[in-house]
Amino acid sequence: MKQDEVTCIGGITVYGASSDRIDSIYTDAARALGQEIARAGRPLVCGGGRYGIMGAATEGVLAAGGEAIGVIPGFMVERGWENPALSKMIVTDGMHSRKKTMATLSIAAIACPGGIGTFEELTEIITWRELGLWSGNIVILDTDGYYTPLLEMLGKAASLGFMRSGHQALWSVAHTPEEAVKMALMPSKD
Repeated sequence: MKQDEVTCIGGITVYGASSDRIDSIYTDAARALGQEIARAGRPLVCGGGRYGIMGAATEGVLAAGGEAIGVIPGFMVERGWENPALSKMIVTDGMHSRKKTMATLSIAAIACPGGIGTFEELTEIITWRELGLWSGNIVILDTDGYYTPLLEMLGKAASLGFMRSGHQALWSVAHTPEEAVKMALMPSKD
């Protein structure tokens, strides 16, 4: 599928680490998240990588009979970073079009633990929602308290007037994969 042919398919985007050096508590949660997405009858939309959170979520959704759609920039495919187990792969011309394509395919986004790329994806989709550019639900899966410092920072930003306190209603926080999928599929707060 070409990136210019993409329309919403009711997927759930999962953001998360592509590292294979992370503790199994995070990959186990991502695998369970993939299974929950499949049980909900939704396709998983992810960054298309083979390792870490992305790889584990893909394993989980496929093991439960679901569909895994990877959206990956061409330069990553050239480096062999794509997951060969994906049900479908969409190759984009860069990182910006990757994020736009993932959002277009999805009705919700769940941020699992990750590094700077995941933080950037999460904050961008929150910004898009705040600006009315995307209307899906955003869920932060706070596995083992991973996102507690970021959530505290966002609370501090609101309390000091750097963002409106109402902005915190743009996302929900879940502590289990089951809770994350339920929150993702709730009627939109808008």
